[in-house]
Amino acid sequence: PGKEEFHEALKYFGRQIELTGVNLKLNTRVDVDAMKSAGFDMIVLATGVKARGLDIPGADHPKVVSYIDVLLRNAPVGKKVAVIGAGGIGFDVSEFLTHDFSHPSPTLDLPTWLKEWGVTFDPANPGGVTGVKAEPPAPARDIWLCQRKDEPLGKRLGKTSGWVHKASLKSRRVNFMQGVQYVKVDDDGLHILAQDKPQVLDVDTVVVCAGQEPLRELYDGLQHAGQKVYLIGGADVASELDAKRAIDQAVRLAATI
Repeated sequence: PGKEEFHEALKYFGRQIELTGVNLKLNTRVDVDAMKSAGFDMIVLATGVKARGLDIPGADHPKVVSYIDVLLRNAPVGKKVAVIGAGGIGFDVSEFLTHDFSHPSPTLDLPTWLKEWGVTFDPANPGGVTGVKAEPPAPARDIWLCQRKDEPLGKRLGKTSGWVHKASLKSRRVNFMQGVQYVKVDDDGLHILAQDKPQVLDVDTVVVCAGQEPLRELYDGLQHAGQKVYLIGGADVASELDAKRAIDQAVRLAATI
């Protein structure tokens, strides 16, 4: 929710692939031998990232899922959720989980969006503020967004948009928790130390958003096979990855080869 414009970017690049005659093969898993035998002059690995796991007792408990499980694999998520990691991904996943998808995203439903933020296009209202209390919808889930750092959540988000993400989650009654140490996961929920005090979050699901690592499973093998190979995007540097940086890197590489 709130990032629907990326659909248009994907449509644009999909159409460019058609217009330029790029040979596109989907649902195809390759290995080093296949790439080597294809006889390519150079290979670009844009294989993205893999989610970093949770290294505590109970990390393999059925309650625990990664953000990739939730966003791409439709993993079931209960009504009470702890999100581990409050970076950009943690904020996005928390936003996603508060929405009831039986209704349109507020970003695509202007009357709902105006009501949610208490704003108007009426020029008679100074600053576009209605003066009426904003009416965010009831959240679809109860969420605890947790981070290890003992600092305000969202401090490291983008300066121009971070405040929006924080305001949105607070309006949807997401619980912000800082200075959290993760102890274990069991049937009772997520055991933590919050400000050095033991606590159990009675949750149905623990979503791990504790960062990501480059997915480079082909890289070493291709190099050893004597292939000319480049890394871009998340496969190159996973930290603080965003679409703008990945596309910029890809365009610059394309211009040189």
